[in-house]
Amino acid sequence: MHRVVGTLQKVRLGIHRCWHITAAPGGLFRSRSGTLSGSRSFTNLPRNFKNLEMEKNKSCREFIGEEHLNAELKYYKSKSHKYSKLQDWFKRKLEEVCNQYVSNSYSSVIQMKDFEYFEEDGCIYRRHQNGMLFMPKGDQIPEVVLSLDQLQFLQTAEAQFQQIRVSPNQKYLASSISSSSDKSICIVVKLGPKPEVVHVLPRAFNFEWGTDNSLFYTNLEKLQSHQVLKLLLEDAGATSEMVYKENDPRFFVELASTKDGRFITINSNSKNSSEVWLFDRMYPQNNPRIVQERVSGVIYLVEHQRNQLYILTNYGATEEYRLMKAPISSPGMKSWQTVYEVKERTKLLDMELFKDHCIMILKYSDHLYLHVFSLDEPSTVKCIQDGTLVPITVFHKTPFNKMNKKPLLAHVYGAYGIDLNVDFKPEQMVLLEDGWILAYCHVRGGGELGLSWHKASRLDKKQVGIYDLEACLHHLHSTGYSNPRRTALTANSAGGVLAGSLCNVSPDSVRAVVLRAPFLDVLNTMLDPTLPLTIEEQEEWGDPLSDQNIFKCIQAYCPYQNIKPQKYPSVFITAYKDDNRVPLSGLLRYTRKLRNAVAVKACNTTGELPNIILDIQPGGDHFGPSKWEESIHEVARHYAFLYEELEL
Repeated sequence: MHRVVGTLQKVRLGIHRCWHITAAPGGLFRSRSGTLSGSRSFTNLPRNFKNLEMEKNKSCREFIGEEHLNAELKYYKSKSHKYSKLQDWFKRKLEEVCNQYVSNSYSSVIQMKDFEYFEEDGCIYRRHQNGMLFMPKGDQIPEVVLSLDQLQFLQTAEAQFQQIRVSPNQKYLASSISSSSDKSICIVVKLGPKPEVVHVLPRAFNFEWGTDNSLFYTNLEKLQSHQVLKLLLEDAGATSEMVYKENDPRFFVELASTKDGRFITINSNSKNSSEVWLFDRMYPQNNPRIVQERVSGVIYLVEHQRNQLYILTNYGATEEYRLMKAPISSPGMKSWQTVYEVKERTKLLDMELFKDHCIMILKYSDHLYLHVFSLDEPSTVKCIQDGTLVPITVFHKTPFNKMNKKPLLAHVYGAYGIDLNVDFKPEQMVLLEDGWILAYCHVRGGGELGLSWHKASRLDKKQVGIYDLEACLHHLHSTGYSNPRRTALTANSAGGVLAGSLCNVSPDSVRAVVLRAPFLDVLNTMLDPTLPLTIEEQEEWGDPLSDQNIFKCIQAYCPYQNIKPQKYPSVFITAYKDDNRVPLSGLLRYTRKLRNAVAVKACNTTGELPNIILDIQPGGDHFGPSKWEESIHEVARHYAFLYEELEL
């Protein structure tokens, strides 16, 4: 039931020794003020402050033109030759190692009456579930329902199938096709003796069948989804009508189906509140019905079982999620009854409802728990609370007593309540086999210890995650894991805030930093409501335009704002021209400012300058390259940089 809880993190064991250690941030440094003493009060700013800031941001974006971009590309070319031999070696090594771990791609199977549907190698197939005539199922030749090759208008080799939905009586099939993380279309196929494409929805984000002739769908435009439409398929043609519109730009709308298929849920979610509407497939003529109007700070999602709504929510006195139930006839909050509570500092990973029972998959103190309970006689999980230690997951092959001079690569994220990804990746084997230590710092702001762990470092508490990261590195070094001269730090996306801030406040903690599509200019981004995600992101970072405290807080930790002439580690940033989430213009400004600060510092000191490199890739988007070969090249560039800078 990952559509309700989120993606279940997979645990892979038995490859290398894995230790879980903790660092106590409060014991390693004194608390610091979250604001700058010199920040101006909003009451002293001009009345047209918002307009001034927006105009400043606009002029900055216009200033960063082709001339600056070309200059950066030329600079990268002049520096990259330093790493070229290592890069070629790592490319060959990575291909060799990755091929050892290649497995057959897994394709989920949609089982319907008589037929099952699956995707493989750019085609969607169907076949009889129990064999056809006297032919065993394994000997059948599956029928092609839809092939990417027949869709000539795609005009891209990177297209791939995403969602597949079959209408209740298998009259139609709908499938989304993605050419990038932000662009997709939906193809509707009429099933029959000879399947045929009957309709195309050019910007469809996700969709669910209401009846055999009605498809509910959402559109994604400028990274936002605010409407639900219904496509009516009739013999005379196809028409669309709007059934739901979200007017608050902080909210994102998407669709899901309950596990039993009874309801389509229209889920409108912001970063800290939710509103769910239900479309009843048993009564398709009725309009969607609201479950509970949005309440600030209350998140909830809905499932259905045994004529009851089961609601997963953070509503109530506890800090974590709880499972509640309500009758369909009275679904509002006043009718919610507690079924199950997750205790504080426990992470709910996944949940699955069955006819009479529920399974909760939980994580506490880095241990996984499977809790099964009856829906008729629910119970609660008992968990022992501990202190406020910051977990660190460490992988290594080298014996502990020989690790103080081994290279260390620390990972960090710490935002949106998302767990730092510790899944096995074949490319990491190259580092582990060569004696590296891999450390994952599960700082506050992430979701490793539940909702309270996220709340502890968001809005005006964002700096807490930065302090946690500094504490983790100090703890690793002081307990014998490598040393600052052999330590590198890596982060992606929002993790760039913590990594970039660390470079400003504690540059001696690491010697090299690798960032991919990093968020580094928080203040200017959150001051510009015309950017696609600014308003939606206010519930994570705050609104500096209307809140004086938030303005000062962001100004105090923003990586771009706090660059100053001092010693810095070498920095390698990979950016993507088609990234709509972290615009290239901001990374160009950051790189130039950092390089200038390093040059000013060099005027008064001796020694080799750190390398500040911006690697601008024409392909890919915020989530990196879509092709395997390009991913290999990217990792090879990163590894070559690390080995050169750490003098390995």
